[in-house]
Amino acid sequence: MKLQLGDIALNVETSGPNIGAPLVLLHEFGGNLHLWDALLPLMPETLHVIRIDLRGHGASDCPARPYSMGGMIKDMESVLSEMNIRDSVVMGVGLGGMIAQGLAVKRLDQVRGLVLCNTAAKIGHPPHWQAMIDEVSAKDADQLAERMMQIWFHRAALNSGQHLEAQRIFQSTQADGLAGAFEALMGSDFYTPTSGLRLPCLGIAGAEDRFVPNDMTHETASLIPGSDFALIRKSGHLSPLDQPTAVAEKLTEYLKRIGHV
Repeated sequence: MKLQLGDIALNVETSGPNIGAPLVLLHEFGGNLHLWDALLPLMPETLHVIRIDLRGHGASDCPARPYSMGGMIKDMESVLSEMNIRDSVVMGVGLGGMIAQGLAVKRLDQVRGLVLCNTAAKIGHPPHWQAMIDEVSAKDADQLAERMMQIWFHRAALNSGQHLEAQRIFQSTQADGLAGAFEALMGSDFYTPTSGLRLPCLGIAGAEDRFVPNDMTHETASLIPGSDFALIRKSGHLSPLDQPTAVAEKLTEYLKRIGHV
């Protein structure tokens, strides 16, 4: 469904019983809510799940740039407010994980737990993101997508073609959506805000993620006292896609431990 939130409409899909505090799922840049397709059938049937396409991605609107991390966090805050959601667990991959951190800092009434998957408090450096913005602006997104897949997926997944749908989605993402996401990432550093959080947190990292190395995810989760960490073997940047069974096991254990299912 599309939720109209001021001057932007965001695409939202829900599954499971529409009761109880949900699990909110936020995808990576260049992706969409279908990142979670393989994971959801492996999760408890009683779980209320909300998946959201970020602005400029999937079936959500793609407003003109510039984008900011604050604006992308505001998008998620507005979705949850519109749906009258409180006490959710928010799980994000990459960019989605940074948005999850910012949302928790801003709205602890909406977020009672975090799952930070292949993400960090700070990702990359401004020159890195500016080069990617320039590449997308020059309409070289197809080449960028091919390079990202080589970094995001491990060798066995690439050899089996497991990356092809993710590559197609990346290539179909509008240029302003991609470049806007890079703009948001370029100026974001959550080390200090995230270290002030006091809530249940699980870090999940792919052992073969070459985009956000697993030690960065571990370090970020460790900023929150009492956090847990799970390393997923034979997995790259998109662990819910390439190792959904292992991720579902760790995620379900965490949700049961904190009384969320």
